[in-house]
Amino acid sequence: MRFLVEITVDLPAELRDPQSTRRTELLAAELARGVELRRARTIETIWRVPGELRNVGIWNAADATALHKALTSLPLSPWMRTEVTALAHHPVELEVAR
Repeated sequence: MRFLVEITVDLPAELRDPQSTRRTELLAAELARGVELRRARTIETIWRVPGELRNVGIWNAADATALHKALTSLPLSPWMRTEVTALAHHPVELEVAR
């Protein structure tokens, strides 16, 4: 099942300093986990929103529970606001596929 996932990260004050060692570690861990999810095809594609700690992607998961598990595996998940929309094929796509 595919999902449109929009994530906005709102870091607490102590992690907003770009020179913070903890911030650097968290962002590196987030990138590594994201790469794992992308290689596993859980993340089909992802775009960042320039100038913000925000991204939009197409995610694949068996169901909403599996998607939740993948999202909460991200190191920044405690500070994420996530909007999820389940996706289904549009009749135009089904017609074109014939």
